[in-house]
Amino acid sequence: MEIKYIDLFCGIGGFRIAATRVFKSEKIRSKCVFSSDIDTYARNAYFANFKDYPAGDIAKIDAAAIPDHDLLFAGFPCQPFSIIGNGGGFNDVRGTLFFDIARILSAKRPNGFVLENVKRLISHKNGHTFKRIIETLEGLGYFIEYKVLNALDYGLPQKRERVFIVGFYKPMVFSWPQKIAVRKSLSEILETKVDKKFYVSDYIKGKRAAKHITKYCPSVWHENKAGNICSYPYSCALRAGASHNYLLVNGERRLTPREMLRLQGFPDSFKIAASDYQTRKQAGNAVPVNLVQSVMESFLPILQKDYINRRLERISQKDNYERKEITSLAHCR
Repeated sequence: MEIKYIDLFCGIGGFRIAATRVFKSEKIRSKCVFSSDIDTYARNAYFANFKDYPAGDIAKIDAAAIPDHDLLFAGFPCQPFSIIGNGGGFNDVRGTLFFDIARILSAKRPNGFVLENVKRLISHKNGHTFKRIIETLEGLGYFIEYKVLNALDYGLPQKRERVFIVGFYKPMVFSWPQKIAVRKSLSEILETKVDKKFYVSDYIKGKRAAKHITKYCPSVWHENKAGNICSYPYSCALRAGASHNYLLVNGERRLTPREMLRLQGFPDSFKIAASDYQTRKQAGNAVPVNLVQSVMESFLPILQKDYINRRLERISQKDNYERKEITSLAHCR
C-alpha cells in the first residue's frame, strides 16, 4: 500500500509532518507528489526540511499538471475569515483560493481530503460562506464531515481552535479523534537559555504587571484588544503578525521562534531556515501538527478499507477477464 498525497498552501509542512508520522507508525508507504505555497520564505523552509521545493501560486497552476494522488491536504488562507484579518471572505482575493482546491478536486478526483481553517469560517457572513464551501464540495460528489477542534485537547499547550473538513468520495463512517487527557506543559516548550533580545523593557514589563496578578508559573500573559491581561499555563493562539508582541512568557519576554514551533508541534529536528521575523510568521500560519495527526489517525481506517476494496475489485475484474479468456479459447476449439 502506498498513499500519494499533495500538500496545498503547504507553509512549512505541518500537514506533511503529521501525515508522515501516521503513515510511518502504520508501516504504510507514502509519498508527497506535489506541494505549493505562494510565500518564498516558507518554500525555502519547506525545502530545507523535506528536500522538495514547492511550486508557487496555486491559482496559476493548471490542475492537469498536478500528479494523480489519493489524498489532498490544504490549510487554505485563513485571513479572509479570521477576527484578526479583515474578514472579507470571498471578497478578499485570498478567500477565493478555496475554489482552486475545488478546481483540483474536480480535475484529479482524489479519494479524500483534509482541509483546515479558522473557527470563524463557520460563522462568517452568518454561515453563508461555509454553506457555500460545503455545497461546493458536496457538488463535486464528496461526502463531508466537519468539526471545530482545539489544539489544547490534542497534546499541545496552545489554545488554537480550528475547523477541520474531511471528505471522501464514498459514504463514510468517520469518528472524530477523542481528546487526549495529557498535554505537554509549558516547561517542556520553553527554552532554558534565551537571548536578551527577547526580553521586554522595564516599562512594558511594569505596565503589564500593574494590570495583572500572576496565577500560574510558567505562564503566557496575553493582552487582548481591550487591554485586559490574563495569564494561562498555555499560550493563546499564535498569529502571523504583530500580535506576537502581546504574548509574554511570565510577563517578561516574548516567545522565541523555536518555542513557537514547539507550540505548533514541530520537532526540534525541524530546521529554522529564515529570520526570527519570518519564522514567527511561519509558525503563526502553520497547522498544529499534533491536531492534524489525530485527525489523520481517525481518517486512516477509511483509506485502508478503501485500498483493500479496490484491490479486491481489481482481483475480481482480473478473474472475470481470465474466465472470459478461457471461455473464448474453449469456443475456438
